[in-house]
Amino acid sequence: MATDFKSIPLIDISPLVEKWDDPNMAQDKGVAEVVRKLDQACREAGFFYVKGHGIPYSLAEEIRSISRQFFHLPYEEKLKIKLSAATGYRGYQRVGENITKGVPDMHEAIDCYREVKPGMYGSLGEAMEGCNVWPSDPPNFKNLMEDYVNRCTDLSRKIMRGIALALGGPMDAFEGNRGGDPFWVLRVIGYPVVSHANGKEMPNAENDVGCGAHTDYGLLTLVNQDDDITALQVRNSNGEWISAVPVPGTFVCNIGDMLKILTNGIYESTLHRVINNSLKYRVCVAYFYEPNFDAAIEPLDACVQKSGGTKKFEGAVYGKHLVSKVLTNFVI
Repeated sequence: MATDFKSIPLIDISPLVEKWDDPNMAQDKGVAEVVRKLDQACREAGFFYVKGHGIPYSLAEEIRSISRQFFHLPYEEKLKIKLSAATGYRGYQRVGENITKGVPDMHEAIDCYREVKPGMYGSLGEAMEGCNVWPSDPPNFKNLMEDYVNRCTDLSRKIMRGIALALGGPMDAFEGNRGGDPFWVLRVIGYPVVSHANGKEMPNAENDVGCGAHTDYGLLTLVNQDDDITALQVRNSNGEWISAVPVPGTFVCNIGDMLKILTNGIYESTLHRVINNSLKYRVCVAYFYEPNFDAAIEPLDACVQKSGGTKKFEGAVYGKHLVSKVLTNFVI
């Protein structure tokens, strides 16, 4: 359950990254300290920064740079990869097409999902069937993003092993039929500066929200944000919005709805939003590590026992949860 935290903790996960596939990693002192900090962060804030993660800073920068190049293309060029039901809800969304709780978000984006082949999940996956649609300009966009997704998937698996140990379970507790074949989502997002009637660019007003208050759907999110713009805000238990001030070389991580269910609420998915109050166009690339698409997610027995002995949440099939959110959030 989120507390009245005033800042977001920073965790050096390099011992975990180094030992993640060691069957005895739980006995390593460095790993044990990372696990302790992960547990504290997940209980108190549901958000944390990670450093020592093994993904080069230069790559994170390049990902944001090539994303910015795309968003600065003419509108007609961006529409060549327009998101639609026919693309399995993959592709480009103009500003205001993404909806959060009934309100248009002031951002544009490219939405990408793990490929779903026809019939792969039966009727459950039908809405998400398709391949990603990548722009031809900038060159190398597709190759760079696919490499980045692979690296984020590997990193997320390592962090989830640490979280499994933090809950007192085996390191592979979130693998197998829960997350051994993880689905993933990638959102490449651009937050423009609002232009007012006098033609001058002005910072966003409070109601010009780049992305409205929400929780994430899956297990774990990795946020790669611009180093010089503070826009992501996280709500604590007092209702205060705490800024996730950029820390160069880190990812902002947060836990999602599926992990909340699995832990029976021991770890909470925390509300967050984005308000770009700067005079600069902001880029953020968010990677979402999810359970298996067809996984039936319900509270783990060990977590139920640790949290009073009663299941606080009904089970959910991840793919069904995702599809319901996708169909609610987009205006096409």
